[in-house]
Amino acid sequence: MSEKFNSVVSTEWLADHLDAPDVRVVDGTYYLPNENKDARALYEEAHIRNAVFFDIDDISDTDNPLPHMIPSDIKFASKVRKLGLGDGNRIVVYDQRGLFSAARVWWMFRLFGHKDVAVLDGGLPKWLSEHRPVDDNTVHPGERHFTPRFNSFLIRDKEQLLRNIETGKEQVLDARASGRFKGEAPEPRAGIRSGHIPDSFNLPFTDLFREDGTLKDTQDLRNAFEKAGIDYDKPVVTSCGSGVTAAVLSLGLELTGHKKTSLYDGSWSEWGQEGDTPVVTG
Repeated sequence: MSEKFNSVVSTEWLADHLDAPDVRVVDGTYYLPNENKDARALYEEAHIRNAVFFDIDDISDTDNPLPHMIPSDIKFASKVRKLGLGDGNRIVVYDQRGLFSAARVWWMFRLFGHKDVAVLDGGLPKWLSEHRPVDDNTVHPGERHFTPRFNSFLIRDKEQLLRNIETGKEQVLDARASGRFKGEAPEPRAGIRSGHIPDSFNLPFTDLFREDGTLKDTQDLRNAFEKAGIDYDKPVVTSCGSGVTAAVLSLGLELTGHKKTSLYDGSWSEWGQEGDTPVVTG
């Protein structure tokens, strides 16, 4: 397995390997509640051949009031096994927007110990722009055993972020748009304060893309992280609105060789609630 596969693959690579016996394709699309789009219904209308649908709201801790928090290792293994995703598979994740939520699915598989997972560069829009085929066939995957190996180094919680304000050991990088980060634009979720975690940096996840929606090359990605204030010699915790686009930053950091990266799962949906968490604006 090449290291390149472990991060991103091109549409050309996927077209060439679509019939490989160990390759599995996943539609990991998620839309924000205020977008009023049904990701599963759109998947059923058109998806890459044999792709299964990964619902991040379903494959989550549904007892937690915060959106799509990670599930237990037992639940994750059970859910993905039924999707035919497991040990020995090379998993390629795409989403209908290009690259928004596919990185969250990539990160979840890595969190639970599956390293042979990649994001499709440019996602479904690039696939369609190249006139590659999609279909509406119902996919009936056979079950595949998945062995979870939870990697706690890849995730952070609110208590760890609160302690980090005092220690400054880890850099916090926020993927939200600049207006939300500065507190100049309202949050899309009701009851959430505007602003950001003290001493955190801001790099909107969209800044990692070229005009065609594909990821920038490695040097341009690194330039974007360093321009945002990131020191490559220090660990980075990525954050966003609800832990989805933070994973795009985690993917970008992975591509540029940064190895000490984790993701704040609760992100601003948790931190921005009224309570004991300090919020900075401007």
